[in-house]
Amino acid sequence: MTTDLTSLATEAYVFGFPLVFNLDQVQRYVTEGVGANPAAPFNSFSHARAMAGPADTFVTINNDTLYSMAQIDLSVGPVLLRVPDTEGRYYVLQFVDAWTNNFAYVGHRATGTQAGAFLLVPPGWSGDAPDDTSATIEFPTRIASIVGRWACAGDHDLASVAALQDETTLTTLDPHARPIGIPQPADSDSDALVFFDKLRLWSQAFPAPERDQQLQAGLTPLGINDADRSIPDVDEEIASALIAGYEHGRALIEKVLHSGGTSPEVNGWKLTFHAFDYNLDFFRTGALDDPRFKIGDPKMRIIERAAAAAGGLWGNHSYEAAYIMTYVDDQGEQLTGARRYTLHLDPTPPVGAFWSLTMYDVPNFFMVENPIDRYSIGDRTPGIVYEPDGSLTITISHDEPADPTARANWLPSPAGDFRPVLRMYEPAEAVLDRTYEVPSIIRV
Repeated sequence: MTTDLTSLATEAYVFGFPLVFNLDQVQRYVTEGVGANPAAPFNSFSHARAMAGPADTFVTINNDTLYSMAQIDLSVGPVLLRVPDTEGRYYVLQFVDAWTNNFAYVGHRATGTQAGAFLLVPPGWSGDAPDDTSATIEFPTRIASIVGRWACAGDHDLASVAALQDETTLTTLDPHARPIGIPQPADSDSDALVFFDKLRLWSQAFPAPERDQQLQAGLTPLGINDADRSIPDVDEEIASALIAGYEHGRALIEKVLHSGGTSPEVNGWKLTFHAFDYNLDFFRTGALDDPRFKIGDPKMRIIERAAAAAGGLWGNHSYEAAYIMTYVDDQGEQLTGARRYTLHLDPTPPVGAFWSLTMYDVPNFFMVENPIDRYSIGDRTPGIVYEPDGSLTITISHDEPADPTARANWLPSPAGDFRPVLRMYEPAEAVLDRTYEVPSIIRV
């Protein structure tokens, strides 16, 4: 019986990890802020005024754009979002529900760059939108995140982006309403039991999609669906199973992260074009209801969702921004700062917006301090040197290269193990259909 409960607890951990990890970060933004993004109450924006760096300890954060984050709690009723005319500048406001489903997009690709107003409404809402509303966006869960990214060309461009950020506003239609927020779990000395009590509380406050309700019902023997008894109060046998399942689940997600799950591998790169395709139910403004971007296997969908949250929380669908990553060199060995490497891009990635290669440590997937404060390199990096044929050779090493061209094209690495991520914003079809290939990272 204990073994069965442990297996069930492992399944519960993988099932619930995106919800718990995500809402922990939502609460972090509301109470503490993250790096360059200061704390901001529900239903208001937190704007980063500088590019992300090592101080921003958020998993796989990008160094391409300025972030504008908003945690939305529609217990207050509808909220009106207004966006400015960016005059062609790339930006995206990505909408992520409590279970990490990307369910809507506003911005360059999805709605254009003209000024607009969008009414954000809670599940099941009916009513009249203001006359100038461009669209009504119904949320799948009461709480969700807006993850905004603004293209920024560098320090000289910060003021222009800040002006656009300040014109991006949220207004609660009922000025007297106050958000309910996120229910707080019971106290416990066990991280595992606190995790599962969060899952118990939050899965009831923010119900999973209907297709997942049967899976949720199967967790009843663990006390997950109990509305009245907290997890730290369960009997000893269940508590032991939950603690064991917590550890097994963590190990499973870590294994999937490093194996790439169902993502194919080409030249050592994990093509995670479909890592965020677990949303099968909610397609609002700008989100594509397209079979190409849906994970069909129900078990793999749950596992991929957990791995995506752990390795790249709030990542976009690949039609908005395609991500690929690698841990290994051309000889199949872990990338490490003890060695020097090159990446020859011929041609450079075909994109409708821009591309970048960003450096992260392992296993945290954070940026790491380096002597030139360069955390990514791409088509907007000042001073990079292309080959006469238009190709580009990037040098990756911990120690600074002596050659001037290699120095101009240098992406510094940590001293230890690392994992670079290549981002392609508004990728061309050649990226998505894999006719464009990124070569292996070559050990020098």
